[in-house]
Order: sequence, then structure tokens, then C-alpha cells
Amino acid sequence: MSFDYINALLKKPTTRTPIWVMRQAGRYLPEYRATRKQAGDFMSLCKNPELACEVTMQPIDRFDLDAAILFSDILTIPDAMGLGLYFSEGEGPKFERPIQTLADIEAIPAEVNNDLTYVFDGVSTIKSALGTRAPLIGFSGSPWTLATYMIEGGSSKTFAKIKAMLFNEPQMLHLLLDKLANSVIAYLDQQVQSGADSLMVFDTWGGVLSKQNYLDFSLDYMQKIVSGVKAKHPNTPITLFSKNGGKHLGEISATGCDGVGIDWTVELGDVERQIGDKVAIQGNLDPAVMYATPEIIRAEVKKVLDQFKGDTGHIFNLGHGITPDVDPENMKVLVDAVHEFSAK
Repeated sequence: MSFDYINALLKKPTTRTPIWVMRQAGRYLPEYRATRKQAGDFMSLCKNPELACEVTMQPIDRFDLDAAILFSDILTIPDAMGLGLYFSEGEGPKFERPIQTLADIEAIPAEVNNDLTYVFDGVSTIKSALGTRAPLIGFSGSPWTLATYMIEGGSSKTFAKIKAMLFNEPQMLHLLLDKLANSVIAYLDQQVQSGADSLMVFDTWGGVLSKQNYLDFSLDYMQKIVSGVKAKHPNTPITLFSKNGGKHLGEISATGCDGVGIDWTVELGDVERQIGDKVAIQGNLDPAVMYATPEIIRAEVKKVLDQFKGDTGHIFNLGHGITPDVDPENMKVLVDAVHEFSAK
């Protein structure tokens, strides 16, 4: 299989800079909103392989994207662990039974893939629908990010509960993170077996930690995942993305991953100079640029591309997910501009 996205991740020559966008299948697309309404709710959509395939393919059918990403959610593993995941309108994910005690952690099942067959069925269904059009990215949340939701009981601004555990009961938190890392390895292994061509680990909340705590409670477990998955699938590229992780780039690039995702708070050229000889770099246009006029979007794309000096090893992306109220026409402007300017 020869795709610019895979070649860029492996630091091989590409015909142009490949692009995919975090949350490219999502609420900014009217066809996605229609399919979600048909499913009934978000998790019902995730758990229906045919509908998950449909929404994964929607942006591929509409835009000239270089990769598809599995339509799922990072909280599938905690959900399978029996924490009672539900979504409240306007408030995001919540858990009926958040982790509070050592007994709660010890009670978590070590093996959850049997309850996640809908994800693997989704991967194989999407892979079949994609054919040779584009590679398929599988993904998971990082152990630290999953643990924040499991301990806080949902989204948080202060992370008070998990940070209290980090300082007061560090061994308890390490036990949870280790269990999660093992579950993620098994989960990603099965995604590759089902047809995923590359993998992403999303560490959405790694950036809320101090340097040493990030290394000890987040990156160490992502390192374990990279090693565990690579032991089984040495040729499957893995990208790590820590939001606000710009101060840890050297350490992230030393994990054995193939790509490092960066947000818009760091300069692509600076990142290339720091780690570009080690890994491919994914990023990093500010998602808010998507609210601008087509002319400004094109100009901002050119700025990002002009920062990167190498001819391989860059995957264009937003610095985080595309937001729900973006005009889909602006996505076309973005994708076409990346291809037009990089092909030159």
C-alpha cells in the first residue's frame, strides 16, 4: 500500500503534504447530523458498525482527504469496564460509577475486548468500504486522559480528584494507569488485526501536568503502549498527540513512536528543528482559522507549510479538532490549499 499519509509517517518521499483533520467526521457536516439523528444518540452511533462506517466515509466522499479515521470515542474502554458512560446534552460525557477507591480499581476487568467487538467490526467494515482510496487510522485515548474521566466522573476544569490521587495515593493511580495501558495495547492490537493501517493515541489532558508528573503519569504509559503494540505490529505507524505537550517534544519523540502531533501553541519550524530528524510531525493550524474567509485560510495554510523545511515527514492537521459550527466549504478550502501549495 503506497499512500502519502503512510509515507509521511515513515519519513519517506511524498507527492504532496497529506492532510486529515481531527474530528473530520462530525457535527460540522449536515450529513453527519442526519445519521446521528437516525442512530438516536452518540453512543448508539458509535456502537453501530454500519452507521459508524457511514459517518467515517462522509468526509472522505466530500473532501480530498489523505486518511480516514475510525469513528468512535476515546471512552469506549472505560465504558466496557462497567463505569456507566452516558452523555448529557451540552455537558459532555459522564460516568454513573466513577473510580473512587482502591477496591474500584481492583474490580476493573483486565480484559475488555470482548465488550468492544462493535469497534473492531466498525474497523473491518470501514476498511472494506475504503478499499484503496485512503488508509484507515485507528485510535485510543491515553491512559492518563482516560483516567481523568474515570476519576472525575466526566469532564473537569480543575482535575481536583485525579490530582489529589496523584499526590496522596500515587501507587493507586499507577495501578489504574497500568491496567488501562494493558487494555489499550490489547484494544489497538485488535484494531490493527481488524484492518487499521496506522494508530493514534490521544492524550487530551496530558498538558495539565507538570513536567515530571507528565513523564511519570502520562508519557511512561504511552511509551508502554508504543512498545506493546510495536512488539506485535512493528510496521504499523503510531502517532502520539498530547495537547499542550510542546514542552515535552524531546521525550515524546524518544518513545519509539513514528509521529508526534502538535497543537497550534508551538511553531512547526521550531518543532522540526527539535525532533524532525527522529519522527514525523503532525499539525498544526489553529482550528479557529476555520472561521476565517477562504483567502485567510489559504494564507494561513501557506504560513504553516512555509515553516516546514523537510520534504518528508509532515502530515498537515489542525492543532485540535474541527469545531461544530465551521462551514463545510471552509474544510474544502483547507484541504485543497494544502495540496495545491505543497505539490509546488
